Amino acid sequence: MVLFGATIALYDQPMPTIHRLSNCVICLYANDHLPPHFHLRFSDGRQALIAINDLSPLAGFGGSRVSLREMSEALEWASQNRARLLAIWEQLNS
Repeated sequence: MVLFGATIALYDQPMPTIHRLSNCVICLYANDHLPPHFHLRFSDGRQALIAINDLSPLAGFGGSRVSLREMSEALEWASQNRARLLAIWEQLNS
């Protein structure tokens, strides 16, 4: 399977990286829970879950909250790639 120019095996990696940004990476889990969402992973170990349909934060974890300012680049990218994120989420979770 090819996602954004990178070849990955759906079940070889539990959380494929969809896109790398300056301060985080956007990832999706296979066999994940509803609602459709993506994970932001920051280099310091913090993570946030973002709903694909309205780009609202679902949760933050990893010991510290993630500010909207820190998520702004990821949210901007996701707003321009929402249909692709949802298609990948559906493929990984069908």
